[in-house]
Amino acid sequence: MRRFDEITSELDPPFAVVDLDAFDHNAADLVRRAAGRPIRVATKSVRCRELLHRVLQVPGYAGLMCYSLAEAIWLHREGLSDDILVAYPTVDRSALRDLAADPAAAASISLMVDSVDHLDLIDAALGLDRPAIRLCLEVDAAWRPLPGLHVGTRRSPVHTVAQARRLAESVLRRKGFRLVGLMAYEGQIAGLGDAPNGKPMKAAALRWMQRRSAAELAERRAAVVRAVQALTPLEFVNGGGTGSLEGTAAERAVTEVAAGSGLIGPTLFDGYRSFRPRPAVFYALPVVHRPASRIATLFGGGYLASGPVGADRVPVPHSPGGLRLLATEGAGEVQTPVVGAAAGRLRLGDRVWFRHAKAGEPAERFAYYHLVAADRLTATVPTYRGEGRSFG
Repeated sequence: MRRFDEITSELDPPFAVVDLDAFDHNAADLVRRAAGRPIRVATKSVRCRELLHRVLQVPGYAGLMCYSLAEAIWLHREGLSDDILVAYPTVDRSALRDLAADPAAAASISLMVDSVDHLDLIDAALGLDRPAIRLCLEVDAAWRPLPGLHVGTRRSPVHTVAQARRLAESVLRRKGFRLVGLMAYEGQIAGLGDAPNGKPMKAAALRWMQRRSAAELAERRAAVVRAVQALTPLEFVNGGGTGSLEGTAAERAVTEVAAGSGLIGPTLFDGYRSFRPRPAVFYALPVVHRPASRIATLFGGGYLASGPVGADRVPVPHSPGGLRLLATEGAGEVQTPVVGAAAGRLRLGDRVWFRHAKAGEPAERFAYYHLVAADRLTATVPTYRGEGRSFG
């Protein structure tokens, strides 16, 4: 990280940098792994317009997957894409009215639904005198090997072929809607590293589960697609994530895959066997205390990742090497002590570089990203936070 220290020597930490060389490498590697399937960019893992624009210029990427309707409308109006999928159902009536009042946005943005209740909510918010609302049906991709056993994220109630067909029929009977897509996100495969460090038994169990889950899902997803396409043609069938690109892209029923975290390479993606993204986002914290000869205390830094509480959600000191968090304090609201041999060499004002556990969440902590390429600082650009945008 000496290169980053030199390039950013005039900046006062805390601040965050993006290694564009690593970002571009990761973008190209995701295209390689997708093997010809278009990649829809998951914006929640980036949350920076400049980086979203950059990756959309790379051949192999097509469209955005946003996490809220308000975000999708904003990015469409900013000219980033005219092919946007909102990955989560919306109950934002103001954003729905905004969508219906903008014919270009309504023709470009697809909303996620998994129940007739979503249709009722949209009708109640907008009435029937409106442009047709584009819809994507979400199918639960979790593995259910036994009654009552659910392995995967808790998302859609639509799991079976029959349930998907019934919901598709309900959409097609309603005025003011167009069913254009289908999505099934296999979080138990894409979002769980199959090689957790130092846990061989857990790794073996994860790989066993993922093989069986992937086989079951491929068969069920294909059957769902056949059933829905017997009722109406679909523009797209979306699946996958950074952790499952190869397998999902190989399914004939899938027309596109989604990825975002693999562009950034957070620490949660250190535990995968089949790929290893280069770390692309780092943040620097300054030393403000020297409470003991082998302890340096940093300013701020309590940037814990969302999800289940655990050691894998904690930011990791990256440079200087050999540092670790103090077990009794961890990463704190206003101070973060680090220990290790390198701590004894740190002086007041020195920097310690960290990596975050998740890809998009540093953009919620920092208003700006400083973009670095080769040996120079190329630009300073706002994150969503820096643009005053809050979508979650």
